[in-house]
Amino acid sequence: MQTTEKPYNALEAMAMCNQSIYPNIFKLLQILVTLPVSSATNERTFSNLKRIKTYLRNSMSEGRLNGLAMLSINKNYLIEPEEVIEELARQKRRLPFLL
Repeated sequence: MQTTEKPYNALEAMAMCNQSIYPNIFKLLQILVTLPVSSATNERTFSNLKRIKTYLRNSMSEGRLNGLAMLSINKNYLIEPEEVIEELARQKRRLPFLL
């Protein structure tokens, strides 16, 4: 009785595959080895949005939710307070300032 070990990943399977006997299987394994493994960035983005939406369900406007999602997703970017103040100063006020 012959016992063979099973490969743990596609690279091991490609190393174990005999190219002369199984040329099509070998080619498919080559393609499989070169494909990207995951889409972690996309999954992280939707996870952040889901967490924000669950926490703040229907208690804010769509614009504020989008802003919070962008801050959470892009938390590696440095935002200077002066830039935020300048951006808010450029926006038109909703109510006129009366003395």
